[in-house]
Amino acid sequence: MDINELKEFIKSLSLEQLESLAAHIFEIISIKRDAKQYNKPNTCPNCNSINCVKNGKVRGKQRFLCKDCQRTFGNRTSLMLSHTKLTDNQWEKYIQCMVQGFSIRKSAEISDVCVKTSFYMRHKILDAISKHMDRANVGGIAELDETFLAESFKGNHKKSGFQMPRPSRKRGKQVKKRGISHEQVCIGTGIDNDGNIIMEMACTGRITGEKLEKLYDGHLNAGTIIITDSLSSYESLSEKLKLRHKQIPTGKHVDDGFSLSSVNSLHSRFKTWMRHFNGVSTKHLANYLTWFKWLEVEKDTQEATKPNMMWKDAMTKPVDARIGTIRQREPGWV
Repeated sequence: MDINELKEFIKSLSLEQLESLAAHIFEIISIKRDAKQYNKPNTCPNCNSINCVKNGKVRGKQRFLCKDCQRTFGNRTSLMLSHTKLTDNQWEKYIQCMVQGFSIRKSAEISDVCVKTSFYMRHKILDAISKHMDRANVGGIAELDETFLAESFKGNHKKSGFQMPRPSRKRGKQVKKRGISHEQVCIGTGIDNDGNIIMEMACTGRITGEKLEKLYDGHLNAGTIIITDSLSSYESLSEKLKLRHKQIPTGKHVDDGFSLSSVNSLHSRFKTWMRHFNGVSTKHLANYLTWFKWLEVEKDTQEATKPNMMWKDAMTKPVDARIGTIRQREPGWV
């Protein structure tokens, strides 16, 4: 049976048979992925030495010994799945839920975990992907702008010693101060014609020239033409980075053929995507930006391969994804 005949046969299966087959395929992928990793040269997560040898197996999983620091480790030590008691199949299902953008409760139901565990699984995956996705570089013609979200202290509790820096907004009411204030988080955004995206938490309130330089310095290629609105801070940015600069005057959408349509469209998609989360704590917002950027970068990838792409990206670099780290984190400003 060739691959095309196999695909036709799979189409004829019932939903229950497909779900059973998918679970079996994910299990085989996990086994082969681990087998492939065992044959790779391993680097010690403690001292980064490559002077490592195999050191037996524990519950069927290969262990290694670093000859320099004498520490033992597995091929998943310090990675996203370090210390987990969940099966690979549960993680695979959860990653599929993240690709689909499901809620924490729905993802918990599909992955057969509780809601609290589902929350920490989400942020372990996003912490790992954020290590893989360094801040991009944009070039050519790049549109720069900002968007704003209300600052949120959702998830912080008095029992942990947290003190609200302002009166609570009851039942999700809007920011009380008019216009742009320090009760709003500024998300600096840049996008070029090739779809490269910079999207980071810059500050609260109106962005300054100093914050713009911190955000974009080293991430705007030489010779880039930046297109911005009339905010004066962008003038100082272009002068310091020695870039050509086109400002769109207030009240205009297009000027000399230049516009901010791409970055405005990106912001519109981001706000629409964020809406179904019903509010995100500011200390976790950087992870949601990473999630959105990943979906944007992989939007042309076939849906069937996206879960494997997310798994691969999440398992690339060491990450401190312990529950205590996630619970006690501070907002991820640039």
